[in-house]
Amino acid sequence: MKIWHQSLTSIEDIPEYRDAVIQHILKIARPDVDVVLHGMTNDTYPENYPGHYITYNYLQSLHKEQFIRNALIAEKAGYDAVFIGTIPDVGLIEARALVDIPVIGYGQASMHMASMLGSKIGIVNFLAPLADQLRFNAQQYGLAQKLGPIVQADIGFYDIMEGYKNPQPIIDKFIAAAEIAIAQGADVIIPGEGPMNIFLATHHIHHVGNVPIIDSFGTGIKMCESLVDLQKVSGMTMTRVGYYNEKPPTEIVEKLRGYYNLKQTAADMDFGLSVRATASV
Repeated sequence: MKIWHQSLTSIEDIPEYRDAVIQHILKIARPDVDVVLHGMTNDTYPENYPGHYITYNYLQSLHKEQFIRNALIAEKAGYDAVFIGTIPDVGLIEARALVDIPVIGYGQASMHMASMLGSKIGIVNFLAPLADQLRFNAQQYGLAQKLGPIVQADIGFYDIMEGYKNPQPIIDKFIAAAEIAIAQGADVIIPGEGPMNIFLATHHIHHVGNVPIIDSFGTGIKMCESLVDLQKVSGMTMTRVGYYNEKPPTEIVEKLRGYYNLKQTAADMDFGLSVRATASV
């Protein structure tokens, strides 16, 4: 099985994060599964972390095209599933409507897993403006009533990268934020953005007291594996009913992508980093 991982970062420019993601995937993915890492194109951001460039609705909508285009490339290149590895689930609905392979979003997978493990979901994040989008997404996913506090941790992306050298201060700040969410009623915690999730998983932070911490990245990969298996064994597929889910005719998609000067897609446009190939070197 082959899974296309799509990050909202230019992941190859962030070696600490890239290497931690690789190590985590080697722990969670089945031996017969290859996850191939893909970042945003190199010139997407002026810095190596998107930060402000994803916390505005219009700017994030511009980035959406890379996720949609890469889902099309993934299917043509023979991938079995796509994992959108960022909590806002950028381009998730559109990508699902265009390809027949499973497309899983970090945010949606995390919220549904959390809803099975607890009654009130808390989120601890470090990009405060995303809170509005996460509540909007929870409503779209039918989980608005289960989503409780969203707490801003006193942590930034670069703090987490430094945390790989000195982890305890970052762990302490996360726990402090999680305890605020727990005091406000949360009994299961989603660690907001991917870098925080990977950092906590690397350092085996799975609970705060009796409250579980969702491994969002692990959940997303496992959901990809499950849906691919179920598609093969039981014929389970994405619904094609309704405005959001019906698949448009391919020739019209290609014609309109050309009209709007969007890049056409082909199997040889895959430039990802295979985790299995990297590990075997």
